[in-house]
Amino acid sequence: MPVQKSHYEASLAEYSHHLAAIALLKQHRPYLEMIPSLRRPDDSVITIPLPIVRFRQTETTAPQATCLPCDVAILMCDPEWKIKTGAEILVFIHRHYEDFSDLLGRWRQTQVLLDQDYEWLMPPRHSHILSEGANTIYPLFVIFAETSERIQRGLVGAELPFVMQTPSLLFEEEIRDEEGLEASP
Repeated sequence: MPVQKSHYEASLAEYSHHLAAIALLKQHRPYLEMIPSLRRPDDSVITIPLPIVRFRQTETTAPQATCLPCDVAILMCDPEWKIKTGAEILVFIHRHYEDFSDLLGRWRQTQVLLDQDYEWLMPPRHSHILSEGANTIYPLFVIFAETSERIQRGLVGAELPFVMQTPSLLFEEEIRDEEGLEASP
């Protein structure tokens, strides 16, 4: 059975919440370790679904905003200083119509776009945070059990990190667990 559009939509909606994004990063430990403070996830992780960046003005061009071809940007923020740290993780969720070249092409297009000075257009709650671009961006691909084996082989061959989507019920349980930890002293 092929990947359904609802798989993509459900994942995009899920990972738009910072606690679900942290649950996703738990499946790829090197990225989880980039989070400044797991004790303060509200202040440490900013998620931006369907992110937009603004390219800086140059001598020949005016400032320009563009929507990136990734699905969710996960930005790390120092909870004490309220500034964005250098780590930016860009999540690419497999879309129902994509083959390997399409999925990889979105990552490559993002690399080209972010190879210049930019700043993130932040969600209103985080608009006060300095949002200049990072030195290093990291991709993370989300695939499904229905994703073709050729896409999995391609990601392995290109040495790009990916996680297999697990049922959304697990994410809901992890979010409840995290919220329970936040409520306790």
